[in-house]
Amino acid sequence: MLNEMKKEFEEHVIPFWKNLIDKEYGGFYGEMNFDLYLDKKAVKGCILNSRILWFFSNAFLTFKDESCLPYAKQAYEFLKNAFYDKEYGGVYWSVSYDGKPVEDMKHTYNQAFAIYGLSSYYDATKDEEALKLATEIFKLIETKCRDNDGYLEAFTRVFGDEDNDKLSENGVMATRTMNTLLHVMEAYTELYRVSKSEEVKEKIIEILGIFRNKIFNPEKERMEVFFDADYHSLIDLHSFGHDIETAWLIDRTVEVIGAEGKENDMSDITGVLTEKIYRDCFDGNSLPAECCKGVVEETRVWWVECETVIGFLNAYQRSNDEKYLKAAENTWEFIVKYIIDPREGSEWYSDVNKEGVPESRKPIVDAWTCPYHNGRMYFEVVSRLG
Repeated sequence: MLNEMKKEFEEHVIPFWKNLIDKEYGGFYGEMNFDLYLDKKAVKGCILNSRILWFFSNAFLTFKDESCLPYAKQAYEFLKNAFYDKEYGGVYWSVSYDGKPVEDMKHTYNQAFAIYGLSSYYDATKDEEALKLATEIFKLIETKCRDNDGYLEAFTRVFGDEDNDKLSENGVMATRTMNTLLHVMEAYTELYRVSKSEEVKEKIIEILGIFRNKIFNPEKERMEVFFDADYHSLIDLHSFGHDIETAWLIDRTVEVIGAEGKENDMSDITGVLTEKIYRDCFDGNSLPAECCKGVVEETRVWWVECETVIGFLNAYQRSNDEKYLKAAENTWEFIVKYIIDPREGSEWYSDVNKEGVPESRKPIVDAWTCPYHNGRMYFEVVSRLG
């Protein structure tokens, strides 16, 4: 698995994303459709840009490949100059191909990924300006994007109320989501790792408490997904991909803040989440997307399969149970066979059906489809097995 993955990323994934650099207007091109048409004037999403920033920063940090640094800097400069709102703070949802605001809303999830990318970029370059900007956005989230009970979702440019249509689905409009909380935690963990800020650590501990006391459903052995303001679950939804992702990310957070074996250890919950996915959801080779109201959505989504590889590898290293290692290896084999797009000039399919056919024809690159989940899988496998 390790050697095959190295070849895939060194010869395919990393060169693909390098080729998407926009040398004329800055940042990276925002969309390539299923037919591999690159729209050089497509809207550029901040989440895509922040994840590219994170990806190239970590490619350098993992391999000391200095050829990745100019691409990280390209994403950093575009975030700073086009996405960052110098008047009201925070980052816009999207901008035009030439860097003008298109959707100037402020979403907590989006702010978190800016922190995530900026923190890694600081680690790669030691550019104090990047750390300062990450810290500013952290403080903005804590003052503008939450209430006393936790984190809220969507806001106008000036932080007025806004519908959360960006991270709501399945017919609900959520006031709080597990997904936003998860990635705020991930971003804060990266910021703490590079800054060792006690203020950031305190917020991480608070987030872990929310996961334990508000998000985790011990009877169903899962995380609930969409909530009203009082943390009442809005829909019977088991997001398989998010649960396996949450399990290993919480384990990593606990490790980074030094809470293993202590009061804020979450291994009792993360172990339950992982075993539930393995026992009841994993088919032996791949993981379906989710189960809504008792009906399994059989689509195999690229990011879900990537998180499955990391989640099971993490479980194997923590338990020494060979079944998890085999599950990780089998999922990688599924990715190689069905998710990696063999067409020249492409990267990976966004999703395939249960038989491995990309019938949805979703874009190869868009505001969400990026080198984050697969890149993170690669870095995690290398760091754990290399």
